[in-house]
Amino acid sequence: MARIFVTGSSDGLGKMAADVLLRDGHRIIVHARSGKRLKAVRDLIDRGAVGVVGDLAVLAQVRDLATEVNELGGLDAVIHNAGVSKGPALVPVNIVAPYVLTALIRRAPRLIYLSSSMHTGGRTRLRGIDWDGDPTVTYSDTKLFVTALSAAVARLWPDVMSNAVDPGWVPTKMGGPHASDDLDLGHLTQEWLATSDDSQALTSGGYWRHQTRRRPHPAVTDAQFQNELLDALAHHTGVVLK
Repeated sequence: MARIFVTGSSDGLGKMAADVLLRDGHRIIVHARSGKRLKAVRDLIDRGAVGVVGDLAVLAQVRDLATEVNELGGLDAVIHNAGVSKGPALVPVNIVAPYVLTALIRRAPRLIYLSSSMHTGGRTRLRGIDWDGDPTVTYSDTKLFVTALSAAVARLWPDVMSNAVDPGWVPTKMGGPHASDDLDLGHLTQEWLATSDDSQALTSGGYWRHQTRRRPHPAVTDAQFQNELLDALAHHTGVVLK
């Protein structure tokens, strides 16, 4: 059975994925922003999941979280699920944190990053961004960045299967009650990419929606844009993805 770390797993798609994977017999590390939020996954911890805490909007806590996860032992997969839709934490949580965790957590053979169809409306502007929380950066921008991060990891780490997933517009707290997509399908692809031996799941560099590979924004597969993004994040965080 696989050992899987799921960020942002105190509610929404992250908790749903962690719950299904745990029921399937996998060893799961669940994550919450604070000790108070960790109480929301007490049911999963009581069933054997390990809980870790760290505010992904705070760089020092992201570093500490990576150290704690590494101390728990090697991983088979990481699902970078955590995300916010607006506010000052948008940039730190949606792109800075997954970059730092990717660079600092001992390399797992499978990495999955939560994207969105809205990434296609993202802008490739990188110059002058305040990575601590730039109010001019949109949700679509951050999802373009994290999708490009996933593709960059696939290119730079050929021994790792790195993929991005559009879960659809689903009725979670973030998606809202009027979201029209299937909630169960919203977490299925992440679980499949993290554990399946299906030949399609054993690929890298994909952008997926409901287990179907889709074509992302052209910048996602642009090596120059990927490198510029990685350089900007390394300069901001002091952490180099090698």
